[in-house]
Amino acid sequence: MSAAPHIPVLLDEVIDALAPAPGTLIVDATFGAGGYTRRLLDAGATVHAFDRDPDAIAAGRAWPECQGEEPRLVLHPRRFSEMLAAMNEAGISRVDGVVMDIGVSSMQLDQSARGFAFSSDGPLDMRMSQSGPSAADFLNEAAESEIADVLFQYGEERQSRRVARAIVAARPLETTGQLANVVRKALGYRPGAPKDPATRSFQAIRIHVNAELEELHQGLAAAEALLAEGGRLAVVSFHSLEDRVVKQFLRKASGALPAASRHLPQVGAAAAPTFSEVAKAIRPSEAEIVRNPRARSATLRSAVRTAAPPAPDRRAA
Repeated sequence: MSAAPHIPVLLDEVIDALAPAPGTLIVDATFGAGGYTRRLLDAGATVHAFDRDPDAIAAGRAWPECQGEEPRLVLHPRRFSEMLAAMNEAGISRVDGVVMDIGVSSMQLDQSARGFAFSSDGPLDMRMSQSGPSAADFLNEAAESEIADVLFQYGEERQSRRVARAIVAARPLETTGQLANVVRKALGYRPGAPKDPATRSFQAIRIHVNAELEELHQGLAAAEALLAEGGRLAVVSFHSLEDRVVKQFLRKASGALPAASRHLPQVGAAAAPTFSEVAKAIRPSEAEIVRNPRARSATLRSAVRTAAPPAPDRRAA
């Protein structure tokens, strides 16, 4: 893992939302460098932590809490969408909390060899799990229309067709630097502009390669199925696409969506809310942003599980 320091975002606020105590069982769905897990363990909780990145799991296995016959930290080298199945395999049907920190980690961004960023040149990879098709595979093999759709849908790139056309014309692409330069040229980038236009394309390609929004939908459903009554969910997201998924999920699960029109036929009784006490979105303070500029775009949403069964249309796979 990178030696660069990793600063957990909204750490105090996440811990307050989860309310860990001795004997509680909490899932850290995105272990990373273990910032949330460390505070949860210090509060006396037992943690089951998930991460699809083998580097994160390897680093976590050195923690003393992983050792012994009854470890207080159990690591799962799996996607967090699989948490329900994994916990059931471990003989656990309910937990007291789930925390999710969505998106790419600081360690992944800071390692040029992982290919997530264009701050330094590296292979065009972007795979969180370090397996499966890479960003280079996608960009060098996909149809121009598919690339354009990904850039528009996941990067909200208004000139997605122009960028996709430039990418196809520049094939084969092998490094992050090559991709960034192609995007900048296509969009007429001027050095010194406040935001590099390649940022949107890199975000979109990364989300596509790792199926991040699909993973988020499935992970939220898994958390809903796994949380006990009174259990707490805390989700930190970093851009509008992620936050929109979390916000809509909690609105629907808490019964806060507007009722159907009285002029439309009734399909059936509304499902009982599965979450209550949905907190207002929390964003970092200016002091935290100064300490950790990557926290700037973070949003925390949290809620408390009710006793109602998950709605059929949200059941985890």
